[in-house]
Amino acid sequence: MTETQPDADFEALLTHIKNSRGFDFTGYKRSSLIRRVNKRMQVVSIIGYNDYLDYLQVHPEEFNELFNTLLINVTSFFRDRPFWDYISEEIIPRILASKDSSEPIRVWSVGCASGEEAYTVSMVLADALGVHQFQERVKVYATDVDEEALAHARSATYSAQDIEGLSPVQVKNFFEKNDNRYTFRKDLRRSVIFGRHDLIQDAPISKIDLLVCRNTLMYFNAETQARILSRFHLALRDGGFLFLGKAEMLLSQSAMFTPVSLKYHVFTNVPRLRLGNQLLKMTQQSDDEELSPLSNMVKLRDLAFDNSPIARIVVDIQGSLVLCSEQARNLFNLAIQDIGRPLQDLEISYRPVELRSCIDQAYGDRRTVHLRDVPWQSQHEQIFLDIQVTPLFDAGNQVLGVSINFVEITRYKRLQEELEYANQELETAYEELQSTNEELETTNEELQSSNEELETTNEELQSTNEELETMNEELQSTNEEMQTVNDELQRRSEELNQSNAFLESILASLKGGVIVVDRDLRVQIWNYKAEDLWGIRTEEAIDQNFLNLDIGLPVEQLRNPIRACLSGTSIDGAGIFLPAINRRGRSIQCYITCTPLIGLQGSIQGIIMLMEEQENPPSTS
Repeated sequence: MTETQPDADFEALLTHIKNSRGFDFTGYKRSSLIRRVNKRMQVVSIIGYNDYLDYLQVHPEEFNELFNTLLINVTSFFRDRPFWDYISEEIIPRILASKDSSEPIRVWSVGCASGEEAYTVSMVLADALGVHQFQERVKVYATDVDEEALAHARSATYSAQDIEGLSPVQVKNFFEKNDNRYTFRKDLRRSVIFGRHDLIQDAPISKIDLLVCRNTLMYFNAETQARILSRFHLALRDGGFLFLGKAEMLLSQSAMFTPVSLKYHVFTNVPRLRLGNQLLKMTQQSDDEELSPLSNMVKLRDLAFDNSPIARIVVDIQGSLVLCSEQARNLFNLAIQDIGRPLQDLEISYRPVELRSCIDQAYGDRRTVHLRDVPWQSQHEQIFLDIQVTPLFDAGNQVLGVSINFVEITRYKRLQEELEYANQELETAYEELQSTNEELETTNEELQSSNEELETTNEELQSTNEELETMNEELQSTNEEMQTVNDELQRRSEELNQSNAFLESILASLKGGVIVVDRDLRVQIWNYKAEDLWGIRTEEAIDQNFLNLDIGLPVEQLRNPIRACLSGTSIDGAGIFLPAINRRGRSIQCYITCTPLIGLQGSIQGIIMLMEEQENPPSTS
């Protein structure tokens, strides 16, 4: 079946992949390749193949994702169980019967993916041979082009879902359980050798007894399949077996393989023939028969020759035509009068073929010269002839001349052409059927792979949804707690606002200025009366050192009373008069009272200074 030719951009993409990463996909079926590449391009939101090639050059990590999409690793233990039962019951015993008890057994698992198939054939052989014989005699070579799949295969570790196809006895005999994972027995694992191998580019492994290649050939086109199968033929020993997948047949490779079971897709290779010398059988006729009466015998001989159904002529050693049958006369327009003439003077000497060189060759080789499928245009149609130039010898083995037979094979030629055409049509129909079957199998595996991906994604989404629900409940609980804390903060804030408003009301109601400083003499409270008295706003005074304030009050004279108050040695209620200048520039007497600010623990946290303007200070006597 002829595949649709892809465009040059897609071929350029395949060439880039081959040159940059060593993966040759040019022999794969284009319909499957295009479908898988387009799937990957949709994921990264790219439309054209040229754009995707540019994307691969900029993002080399995309190669891994692309290869995982192109190399569909759909496999399982004992996949298609009836097929493996046939291998175990029929093929393995035949392999063992053909070998000595110490002779090695070599198996090649092609396209092994994550290793299930290689371990399957190992279990079959271990059951047939026993563990000790298996370790001594068996080598299982498992190859693939996907390094990620090979790494998984080498680990020989699988999940409970992966081993569902195995019986409990097989799980017990061949696997070791670790947590929820199952690992193939290490002593048997040493007989399985994994490696990267490209069926298109790399040489085959040799001397193979059983070659397992299941659902791998179907990804290649017919030309590449033929090339791979020829390598399989070289890889197998004479009498070795080829085990193919459900979607694969060898309808066009009968010259290399012959079916053992078409139902179970098992074939054996046709032994490679060795060339030898062909023996020619020769017959002898007795020459002691009496010819009596001679004239009748000669007449009978001439009639028999002349009425032969084969066109035949006889030429003597001098090159003259001595006999010519009726069929030859009719076919080549010869006459009785031509008998006795030199052959070179007759048209038959060079038409339909150059006979003189053939006669010389027959004389020189002393054996018959054959010319096949020689075309000749007769009076009515074109015919085909097989020409035999046979040298004639006497009793002394001396050459007398040659007999030339012209055997018409036109009917057989046409039948052969019709047969070849019918075979070609049949082979084409078989190939189309096979290709369609392979396409269906490929699509089925792609659907299975997509289904597994969707199931995995669904489980991940379900798990994420459960986590989100848990987080939502936690957030809701936290929100409720925060709401409670917020309500409490709001209540405290309202109480604080009320307290601050009450304090502000008290400070504003006082007639004198109130200044509160901490132990470092930094201003903490500066009420409205203090602003009015000294002309400095609250925001300007807060956090400033009281002794550094430039106001109309000689603050240096307050240093000692402040220190005494901070040390607790001052007399409560005692104040001093100081001359000052208020914000209006008027001289006043300011009465200042310093009171310690007592904290909750009873320690002095600062000083409260009350300043009152006195126009007439009391006299001192």
